[in-house]
Amino acid sequence: MNNPVGFVVMPLKQQFYQPIITVMKKKIIPFLSGIMLFSLFSCKHTEIVTTTVKELDIERYMGPWYEIARFDHSFERGLVGCMAHYELQPDGKVKVTNTGYKKSLDGKFKESVGKAYRPDDNVPGKLKVSFFLSFYSDYNVLELASDYRYALIGSKSDSYLWILSRTPELSHEDLDFLLGSAKARGYDTDKLIWVEQR
Repeated sequence: MNNPVGFVVMPLKQQFYQPIITVMKKKIIPFLSGIMLFSLFSCKHTEIVTTTVKELDIERYMGPWYEIARFDHSFERGLVGCMAHYELQPDGKVKVTNTGYKKSLDGKFKESVGKAYRPDDNVPGKLKVSFFLSFYSDYNVLELASDYRYALIGSKSDSYLWILSRTPELSHEDLDFLLGSAKARGYDTDKLIWVEQR
C-alpha cells in the first residue's frame, strides 16, 4: 500500500499491541517492581538457631501428634483440632496426613496428605516434607522428649514453628521448657497461636 502523504504507518499487529506495551512500561511494570522491592525490604527475618536433635528413631516418631501451638500461616489458617499423623512406608519415606476443623471443632473437616523423607541419616533431625508435587520444605525437629511425648518443630526460617504432643495437652513443665528453648533459639513465642483441641 502506497503512503503518498508521508505518514508513518505501523503494521496492524503493532498498532494493536502498542497501547498495551505503553501502559505496561509506564504503569504496570513500575507498580510490580515497587511491590517486589516492598516485599524484599519489609520482610524482616530474625536470626534463629536451627540445630536439630542428634537422635531420632523414625519408627518411634510415627503415629498421631496433636498440634498444641503454631505460628500463623496460610495453609492452616482458621483451623482448630489440628493433628498430624505419620506413617512409615515400605520405601522408607513417610506418609504425612494433616487434619483439622475449620473455625470450630464442629466445623468442616479438612485433610491434607503429603510425604516426607530424611535426606541424610547422619543428620537424623532434619527432614523434608512436601504437600505439592516435588516442592519440599524443611522439617527440623528442634526438641524431642526422650519418651517422644512432645516435639518442637521449625525450619530454616523464623516464620514457622510448631509445638506437637502425643496428647491434647502438655504439662506446664514441658511447655515452659519448649517455650524457653524456642526463645533461646531466637523465635518470637508471642506469635504462637494456641490450638483448641478436644
